[in-house]
Amino acid sequence: MKLLVVSDSHGRDDDVKGVMEQVKDFDMLIHCGDVEGGEDYIRALTDKPVVMVAGNNDFRSDLPSQELIEVEGYRIFIAHGHQFYVNFGVGNLEEFCRNNDIQVAMFGHTHKPYLQIEDDLTILNPGSISYPRQSDRKQTFLIMEIDSDGEAHYSHGVYKEGNHKGFFW
Repeated sequence: MKLLVVSDSHGRDDDVKGVMEQVKDFDMLIHCGDVEGGEDYIRALTDKPVVMVAGNNDFRSDLPSQELIEVEGYRIFIAHGHQFYVNFGVGNLEEFCRNNDIQVAMFGHTHKPYLQIEDDLTILNPGSISYPRQSDRKQTFLIMEIDSDGEAHYSHGVYKEGNHKGFFW
């Protein structure tokens, strides 16, 4: 099972499309928020399951603020992250997950890739596919792949179609 995880596209729906075309082979798309109106367009791009949550800029969205899904035995919590104050660290998110028997937490908001893997909890941020904020300014996404033994593997990817180096928040 291969999950494509993106975040913070901020209405740049062609970046979502470009990442999907680049990765090609995935079983589910997860968007960690700040879609900004592209929900229907993104869902129409694939026949695979799509899970999206609302970010702090999704003002007129009907998207839920959080989702909890189960994929091949992994309880996966998806939130944009601003509700957990992730700009100041992942402590609040980590505490929530440990108190709720969650094995994987996915968030966005910071526009920076992040991956913390521990025995009982993985916390990840795919970064932003449209407006990256980390020092190299690479537009990133994340792949979570569950192998035939049920073990999850994680890797960040770089969206190769463009790099919006001229615009930072």
